[in-house]
Amino acid sequence: MEDFGLWFTTGLAHIADWQAYDHILFLLALCGMYGVQDWKALLMLVTAFTIGHSLTLALAVLDVVAISSSWIEFFIPVTIVLTCLWNLSRPKNKPNSSPWVHYSMALFFGLIHGLGFSFLLKSMLGSQNSLLEPLFGFNLGIEAGQLIIVLATLILGGIMTRILSVNDYKWRFFLSSAIFGIALLMALERLPN
Repeated sequence: MEDFGLWFTTGLAHIADWQAYDHILFLLALCGMYGVQDWKALLMLVTAFTIGHSLTLALAVLDVVAISSSWIEFFIPVTIVLTCLWNLSRPKNKPNSSPWVHYSMALFFGLIHGLGFSFLLKSMLGSQNSLLEPLFGFNLGIEAGQLIIVLATLILGGIMTRILSVNDYKWRFFLSSAIFGIALLMALERLPN
C-alpha cells in the first residue's frame, strides 16, 4: 500500500507542478465559465475530462496506443486554445449554453491530456510487473490535484465577481483571453518540425 501512496503523490505533484503548467491552464480555461452555483455542471465537465484522460493514460501505459510525444506536447496547448475560443464565443447572457458540446470537448481533450500524463508515468514504471496499482494511484493523484485546481478557480472567480464586484462576463473574458495568449505562444513554441 505504500507504493500506492508514492504513485498518488506523484500524480498529485504532476498536475500541480508549475513547471508543467499546461494542465493547470487547461483546467482554468475549462472551469472559468462556471461559478459555484454551477457546481453540478462543472462536476459533469470535469468527469468527462477525467474519463478521457483515464482511458488514454491506461491505453498508453499498456502500450495499446503510442503517439509521438512531440505531437502530444503540441496538441495539449492547442486544446487550451480551442477551449478558450469556445469560452469567448459564448453569449454574454448564456455562457454555459450547449453543455453537451462542452462535455464532448472535455472528453475528447481529456484523451489528448491522458497521453501527456502517460509519458511521465511510463518513464517511472520501468520494468515493473504490476501496472494496476501505479496506474490507479497515479490517476487518483491527478484527480485530487484537479479538484484542488477547480476549487481554487471557483474561489478566485468568487473573489473577483462577488467581493471585488467584477462583472461575470468581463471576468470570464479576461481569464479566457489571458489563457488563450499564453497557450497560443506555448503551441507555437512546441510546433513539431
